[in-house]
Amino acid sequence: MGFGIQRDPSVFFKLSLLLLLFVPYHGHGLTETTKRRGKSGRKSSSNQCDFYKGSWVFDQSYPLYDPSVCPFIEHEFTCRRNGRPDQIYTKFRWQPQGCSLVRFDGKDFLERLRGKSIMFVGDSLSRNQWQSLTCLLHSAVPNAKYTISRVDDVSTFEITDYGVKVMLDRNVYLVDVVKEKIGRVLKLDSIEGSKLWQGIDMLIFNTWHWWNRRGPSQPWDYIQVGQQVSKDMDRMLAFQRALNTWAGWVDAKVNFTKTMVFFQGISPSHYNGTLWNEPKAKSCKGETLPLRGSTYPGGLPPALFVVKDVLSRMRKPVTLLDITNLSLLRKDGHPSIYGFGGPTAMDCSHWCLAGVPDTWNEILYNLIL
Repeated sequence: MGFGIQRDPSVFFKLSLLLLLFVPYHGHGLTETTKRRGKSGRKSSSNQCDFYKGSWVFDQSYPLYDPSVCPFIEHEFTCRRNGRPDQIYTKFRWQPQGCSLVRFDGKDFLERLRGKSIMFVGDSLSRNQWQSLTCLLHSAVPNAKYTISRVDDVSTFEITDYGVKVMLDRNVYLVDVVKEKIGRVLKLDSIEGSKLWQGIDMLIFNTWHWWNRRGPSQPWDYIQVGQQVSKDMDRMLAFQRALNTWAGWVDAKVNFTKTMVFFQGISPSHYNGTLWNEPKAKSCKGETLPLRGSTYPGGLPPALFVVKDVLSRMRKPVTLLDITNLSLLRKDGHPSIYGFGGPTAMDCSHWCLAGVPDTWNEILYNLIL
């Protein structure tokens, strides 16, 4: 794809360095090895492959699409258009240990889900993944007819030639925020917003980044559990209570003979360089390469263990799209000063497109094969 990186002589040095650092270390060449898998999404053998344990390898054939010709990427994710000078961060492929992911095939994806509906439910990290998937599909069938619309908090991208709808429901807590006489109340036991999720063929849920918001950006005034209303409570406990409410809805209301359900996991931020052993790095600004290896020095966020605990106690088989660790290794993948706020802001939470969310969707594709 025409990213023009070969015109800059300094890039040749960087590419040579990448070949020395990444390829021998991981023991893989630049060409992806495709292996067939069974229905579980794992390769067909007695040796089970963990999609989420692995490392990032340089691959000249990436990214999976050219973001400059994808019309759906919002300004906050268009890092290249916003002036980000380096593009090497787009040239990395996630390599699990013991197997390789099947490369995302947009036409195959559309054929498998012909006439089906997909809905991402969550905050702006869900929007990040939703826009990635729209780009992956549009680039696979650039001449196919499509429509894109928004009604209230639900955005819909439909490739009409295949009858495939890819939707986004902006719902940052999954549970309800209700305006009452006392003000805006976050109700941890109420999930009326679930009416929008009924009848969808594939649901991908996400929530976390809004749970620690305080001050003017906090979109509620009181928090309610049962009949008890208070000004605040331990946010991790509130997160857990809300997930239990969501889990109860899934167990009671989702027909798993029709609907596949995924939980996105916890998408990490990179605002503290000490967590990746670079104490002088105060943020993700200037980071251009992933961490080597498969382990993040700063460890996993506690919210992930809450998610796993809730999922483990559910009666229905919800699949965790466990993108936390592989995303932690990508300190280089955020917009930093090339996002929504421009040079005066710092975004180390969202992800550039093309970029890391494409891998989330590539794993999703492998899980449904």
